[in-house]
Amino acid sequence: MIDPLRDLASLREATDRLLTAAAALDDGVVAGPSRLPGWSRGHVLAHLSRNADALVNVLEGRPMYAGAEAREADIERDAPRPLAAQLDDVRESAARFQDAGAVPADWSRTVELRNGITDAAARVPFRRLVEVELHHVDLDIGYELEDLPEEFTDREITFLAERFSGRPDVPPTRIVANDRSADGGDTVARDAGDWHTGGTDGAPVTVTGPAAALLGWLAGRRDGTDLDTAGALLPKLPPL
Repeated sequence: MIDPLRDLASLREATDRLLTAAAALDDGVVAGPSRLPGWSRGHVLAHLSRNADALVNVLEGRPMYAGAEAREADIERDAPRPLAAQLDDVRESAARFQDAGAVPADWSRTVELRNGITDAAARVPFRRLVEVELHHVDLDIGYELEDLPEEFTDREITFLAERFSGRPDVPPTRIVANDRSADGGDTVARDAGDWHTGGTDGAPVTVTGPAAALLGWLAGRRDGTDLDTAGALLPKLPPL
């Protein structure tokens, strides 16, 4: 069950981790390349700030962004700033999002995100948590997919498996995390590291590996060459 208030608390911790790690950088490092093609670390930090404000818009019933061009322009404008300005912006925009989430509201209401996508308001804090955790990895400053909290990793695999479920352009796929115990342990995955996604036409491909590697593949952060498919072709996933 989605618990937005618990997700807000997890988000606060994740944001603090990112800010603490980024505070050890300098202006030259911030200007250097991130793991996202064409983006510096400054682009990633600028995106995180503007995404927080965009999700405040979502919670308060306004359009997420003024438009795709405005979104890109804001990131390009803010990316070259020095480290101190970037950190202040990430911190202050994160606080604005936390304040918006603290306002009593109907979490079951439907909200609109980018490109006409809708979701329950209750899922917005987790969506923001995904932005912070994965982009912390994208900064390439020592935080890896393997460092992500186990609960987060399992939930995001579940979320992405649901996102690709029923897609005819994705073959039927079983996803198995071989570092999750069958008795469930502390994981929150529905079936202890066993997910299903893709279409329904044909025999399923089973993709096996550590949960962090599976998440990297599903989220477009890794190419999946470290995953086992028992000789089958690794399913090609559409871009997120």
